[in-house]
Amino acid sequence: MSARSRVTRWGAVVVGCLLLTTACGGGSDGAGGAAGGTATGSGVPDTAAILQGVTKDAQLASSLPAPIAQAGKLTIGANMQSAPNNFYAADGKTPVGFEVDIAKAVAAKLGLTAQHTDMAFGSLITSLQSGRLDLTMAGMNDTKARQQQIDFVDYFTSGITIMVRKGNPDGITGPDSLCGKNVAVVQGTSHQTFATEQSTRCVQAGKPPVTTTATDSDSQNQNQLRTGRVAAILNDLPTAAYVSKNAGNGEFFEVVPGEPINGGPYGIGVNKANPQLRDAVAKALTELADDGTYGRILGAWGVQQGAITKVTVNAGS
Repeated sequence: MSARSRVTRWGAVVVGCLLLTTACGGGSDGAGGAAGGTATGSGVPDTAAILQGVTKDAQLASSLPAPIAQAGKLTIGANMQSAPNNFYAADGKTPVGFEVDIAKAVAAKLGLTAQHTDMAFGSLITSLQSGRLDLTMAGMNDTKARQQQIDFVDYFTSGITIMVRKGNPDGITGPDSLCGKNVAVVQGTSHQTFATEQSTRCVQAGKPPVTTTATDSDSQNQNQLRTGRVAAILNDLPTAAYVSKNAGNGEFFEVVPGEPINGGPYGIGVNKANPQLRDAVAKALTELADDGTYGRILGAWGVQQGAITKVTVNAGS
């Protein structure tokens, strides 16, 4: 996914939140509210208690490369413009997001703190290779091509998701039920490509084609869905889940259940020259999955559909 598409998507979510009277900001870490709940007037959940429950694994910490152990922190590269993955709270400087929380939990398990560095998506891999970063965590798909450059610890499964009006009045259950329906996408995205391909499959099966409405932003698509001009929106899983949970206090939209379409893993990027760190991160994430911390973080952000069942390394295709 390009940096440009990330900027467009985050900007669209912000505009969409304003149009749909959804607050997408939040306070600094640990501000108010119950564990896993949503702070009053905010689309940012308070996960402080979840993160405070993470305990250091001394044996894992002892396996870290000496420079990282001595520094006491993990420097993590991210593109802070993609809610709910990673973005800034209302103060414009505090990193928030489900990826931010997972990074903090992994760091705490290793006896470290997480320090996020905001940079262009396209510069993340080279910054990791140069040693400027310890890790990357920015909704980056683990692919065979990228595996030639860096290693990945996979932590989430994403792909195209169908979002419909609350109550699903058009009875959409998956891609095949889009035949004969009007579907909104953002111009030039993989979602538009999929809609075109699905329309062809519909026609080949003797069904009506998909009518695709392509716009410049998710906010436009959300308004069209709310007014019934389209039956569904195609978007990435985290964004669709976040908007569904927060727009109109969760009363406007819902995500059609099922595996993400054309799904694949997001990976934490690690320099290939640092297998010690890669393995420590993978083991820390495994412990967090086993003790339920990982699931609670995803649940707080409403993106549990993308949960992995097993932590893997370089499992993307």
